[in-house]
Amino acid sequence: MNNGENWSLIITPKRKLLDLQIREIIRYRDLIFLFVKRDFVIQYKQTILGPLWFIINPLLSTIIYTFIFGRLANIGTDGIPHTLFYFSGTILWSFFASCFQECSNVFITNANIFGKVYFPRLVIPINFVFSNCIKTLIQFAMLVILLVYFILTGTTVHCGWQIVFLPFIFMWLAAISVGGGIIISSITTKYRDLRNLVGFGLSLAMYATPVVYPISEIPQRFQWIAFVNPVSAPIELFRKWFFGTATVDLNMILVSIGITAVLLFLGLILFNQNEQNFIDVI
Repeated sequence: MNNGENWSLIITPKRKLLDLQIREIIRYRDLIFLFVKRDFVIQYKQTILGPLWFIINPLLSTIIYTFIFGRLANIGTDGIPHTLFYFSGTILWSFFASCFQECSNVFITNANIFGKVYFPRLVIPINFVFSNCIKTLIQFAMLVILLVYFILTGTTVHCGWQIVFLPFIFMWLAAISVGGGIIISSITTKYRDLRNLVGFGLSLAMYATPVVYPISEIPQRFQWIAFVNPVSAPIELFRKWFFGTATVDLNMILVSIGITAVLLFLGLILFNQNEQNFIDVI
C-alpha cells in the first residue's frame, strides 16, 4: 500500500541476462571513491614507508629478475635495458594480477556487506580497478624517471607517438582481469577449492606471459602459448609503444581482444546471475 508516499528509489529484481545498471553505478560513484580511499588508507595506514612500497616492491623484483634472467640465464630483452624491461613488465603484470585476484574473491570477501546493504555489486570490481590504477600510476611515474635517466646517460630508446594510447593498455588489462576474475568468483561461491588455486595459478601464468622475457626469446614451437595468452599482447604492445621494440603482430592483438571480449561478456553474465542468490549459497 502506497499511502501517498513518493519513493526516490525503487529496487527491482534483475530480469535480463545482462543488466549492467550503468546509471546506478554512476549514481554510486561517491561510494566507489570511498571504497578506493578506504583500501588505500587501510593498506598503508600503519606502515613507515607508506605508498613508497608501491615503488619498492617492483624495484626489488626488477633487481632479482635482472640478476636471475638477465645475468645468470642471459635472456635477451630486445635491446631494452634490463631495468626498464623488467620494471615495465612487473608493473603491468602486478596491475593485472592484483585486479584478477581481488575480483576472483569479490563475493566471498564482501559477503557481509552484500548481505546488509544494497548497492550495485559491480561497484566492488570497479573499485578494485581504480585502487590498482592509483598504485600503477605511481609506479609508472617511476618508470618515466628511469626512462629519462637512461636517455640522459646515452641509451637509445625509441618512444613512438603511440604512447598517447597507453591508457588503452591498462583498460585492456583491466577488462581481462575483471572478466576472468568475476568468472572465478562466480564459481568459487559453490566450489571453494578453486579459490586456493588462484594465487598458484597466477604465479604459473606469469611465466607463460612475456613479463621476464620477450616473445622473441620463446622457441618457435612454444610461441603458440604466448599467442593464445590474452595478457601477452598488451604487455608486448606497451613495450613496442614505450621503448620502440617488441614482437607483436596484428593477429596476436586480434586474438587477445577477442578472448578479452568473451571473458568480459561471460563474466558479466555470470556475475549478474550469481549476485541474485550467492548469499544463500555462501
